[in-house]
Amino acid sequence: MQDVESSAPSSVRTIDIINRKLNKRYRAEKRFKRLGLAAILSSLLFLALLFISIASQGYSAFVQTYILLDIHFSRDVFDVGNLAGADYNGLVRKSLQSLFPEVRGRQEKRMLNGLISSGASFQLQKMVMSDTSIIGSTRSVWVPADDDVDMLMKGRIDRSAPEAERRLKDVQLGWIDGLRGDHRLQKKFNMIFFTGGDSREPELAGILGATMGSMYTLIVTLLLSFPVGVASAIYLEEFAPRNKWIDLIEVNINNLAAVPSIVFGLLGLAVFLNFFGLPRSAPLVGGLVLTLMTLPTIIIASRVSIQSVPPSIREAALGVGASKMQTVFHHVMPLALPGMLTGTIIGMARALGESAPLLMIGMVAFIVDPPGGFLEPATVLPVQIYLWADSPERAFVERTSAAIIVLLAFLMVMNAAAVFLRSKFERRW
Repeated sequence: MQDVESSAPSSVRTIDIINRKLNKRYRAEKRFKRLGLAAILSSLLFLALLFISIASQGYSAFVQTYILLDIHFSRDVFDVGNLAGADYNGLVRKSLQSLFPEVRGRQEKRMLNGLISSGASFQLQKMVMSDTSIIGSTRSVWVPADDDVDMLMKGRIDRSAPEAERRLKDVQLGWIDGLRGDHRLQKKFNMIFFTGGDSREPELAGILGATMGSMYTLIVTLLLSFPVGVASAIYLEEFAPRNKWIDLIEVNINNLAAVPSIVFGLLGLAVFLNFFGLPRSAPLVGGLVLTLMTLPTIIIASRVSIQSVPPSIREAALGVGASKMQTVFHHVMPLALPGMLTGTIIGMARALGESAPLLMIGMVAFIVDPPGGFLEPATVLPVQIYLWADSPERAFVERTSAAIIVLLAFLMVMNAAAVFLRSKFERRW
């Protein structure tokens, strides 16, 4: 009886200790959950702030300010044998000055002509070259305004600031107000941004050249990295013997996946340009460099996909008389293909957003015309963004953000395609 009584307090104390430890563990678990939730919410908040900041600065680049001019294509200006050499700038200036006949002085005329973009003359040239019947007639043409006028219309220039702190003078503001009152100044969809190449003038700068360069570069990357990466993964996973050399190769592949991308650019500069003598700033060289960069990612993803195929598939195929080669290509590879495609798309999305390795091989050049092939000079969207971000004009800031929006849209589409392929074709066992 005394033994039972003496053991009771000890039993109670042990239970209390256990309960206190359990409560402490539960509190720690709740704190960990709260910290994890806070981390996720903070990440989403910063991501949302980033997207909002980019969108708020870049959405206005998708519209452009245009001025309506009545252009008289006088026959005296044109030479039948040299339509491209006509004085199209003179036609623009004459039409604009007809709207403000009170402008007399040379300085005032220069400021008035500065309201129109230099691209207006090229627009008129294209019109005449495509349809010579307009010579001798008068046409109403919407021509792009100068970037300063565009920034004013978009609220990027404070017209209440002192004249010395503005790029537009008070007299120019009066002319702009007059054009707006006559409904000759409007904002329209900026098709030039999608159909034009790079330009020194912000209102004429577009992403077509960079988009074409990215497309050619990714085509080369895909054609080289996918078959080589998948073949390497199949050999390492299904056919390679287990020895120290294969282990060394596998370790190096895993290490290459973590190598900074600029190292591949230095390798491409030394090998493809200096040794093989391939043309600088060409999509072919860019594709070769990005192939080296994406191969480790594709090989690792493909090996994981092959490993996810149950051994029973191989055993069943071998049991009915299939060879090793038939087992791999007729049974294992079709089941692993969705994961391989997903890894390839993710690797291509990473390649699309890379700029450092391409800077090393000269794809930072100023390219006006879109490339017509794999060996012509070109640039890519990330490099184009880098170039515009380094420009001092305020109008290039919004075009930089707009190009980032386009690049993010491409990346989202590619990642969505990867998710779709995995969810549609993946088999679960």
